[in-house]
Amino acid sequence: MDALQKEAFAYFVHEANPLNGLIADKTEAGSPASIAAVGFALTCYPVGVERGFMTRADAVQRTLATLRFFQNSMQSIDADATGYKGFYYHFLDMISGKRVWNCELSTIDTALLLAGVLTAAEYFSADGADDREIRELADALYRRVDWAWAQSGGSAVTLGWKPKSGFLRYRWQGYNEALLIYLLGLGSPTHPLPAESYPQWTATYQWRRSYDQEVLCAGPLFIHQFPHIWVDFRGIQDEYMRGKHSDYFENSRRATLIQQQYALANPANFAGYGENLWGISASDGPGPATYSIKGTKRRFFGYEARGAPEGPDDGSLAPWAVAASLPFAPEIVLPALRNFESLKLRENDPRGFKATINATIGERSVPTSIWVSPCHFGINQGPVVLMLENHRTGLLWSLMRKNAHLIRGLRRARFAGGWLGVSESEKAD
Repeated sequence: MDALQKEAFAYFVHEANPLNGLIADKTEAGSPASIAAVGFALTCYPVGVERGFMTRADAVQRTLATLRFFQNSMQSIDADATGYKGFYYHFLDMISGKRVWNCELSTIDTALLLAGVLTAAEYFSADGADDREIRELADALYRRVDWAWAQSGGSAVTLGWKPKSGFLRYRWQGYNEALLIYLLGLGSPTHPLPAESYPQWTATYQWRRSYDQEVLCAGPLFIHQFPHIWVDFRGIQDEYMRGKHSDYFENSRRATLIQQQYALANPANFAGYGENLWGISASDGPGPATYSIKGTKRRFFGYEARGAPEGPDDGSLAPWAVAASLPFAPEIVLPALRNFESLKLRENDPRGFKATINATIGERSVPTSIWVSPCHFGINQGPVVLMLENHRTGLLWSLMRKNAHLIRGLRRARFAGGWLGVSESEKAD
């Protein structure tokens, strides 16, 4: 576990531009920066300091470079800006920091970035000038975001915006990683989401029975992981979860168990699935391609948000997604990680487990081999570092339990119980 965490952390050292703090989306040459990967990097630096992967001085300088860049970068409607209304474009040029690929101003990726920004503010709490500047910049970046603008006149937050065509067609509905958007948006002291937006969002949830689990459904594992990197959901409940006598942490545990049960059932008969070989999430893949393998027509995807039990599924498994489920179900995750280790997925690679494997497409070759992704991705590496740390020490949870903005967002979403205590309405009762 020490080695896996250290190697995954190395991504954020080697795939960084130290002058502006931007982090490459993936290890492919010429890759632009991903603002979500930057958010993971900012959250990983405290882990790096505590684990001895980097010095505190290095972490401070990288964090300052990042926050200064985002504070000073262009916020405008121009197509080559870095952001607008406090939000940022999904992908940025690694050198200039300007928008690339005609990408969207992304609400979820901005939320992931800001979660890292707020983590840095909590960790660098000393009285020195550098720590004070980190806290001041973090607070300014958070306060600048106009969350209500991203609703575009509706109740649900939109997925994003483009300077020429305006808001994207789709909005965040159903249970998904937007939980982080709503908590940070509700917590804003300047441009918050209205309180009623949260129950309007949870009203679109779907509660189902899958295998032997009652669960708030969402297929990809990352949905059940990303908000939990920063928010300790153990024992705290919103009104929806109070009605289900559960909480989001327990829900993620059940979703993890479903993944193993799905692999054991293996309804599509993919190669290799089993008790200790599972993990379906958003990750790389061997496609796009379609082949006939052993008499069955198989369609393979590239990078795709795969899910279980309802798919899509093409036989691709993500070891990183298994590792990031460690806090929820260690009794099934640890044996799976040992099995991935036996496949030598870390061999001759300084970044830890490869992003994805696929044994089914490997059956096309003689002798049979396992397809392995050639790349690592920042949004895959970050959860490995951070969820391993939460399992081991709870570092990120303990930091963010002190963040006033997050606490405000939780309370406006009517979370109560556990470490958060009783709600104002419960006090009145």
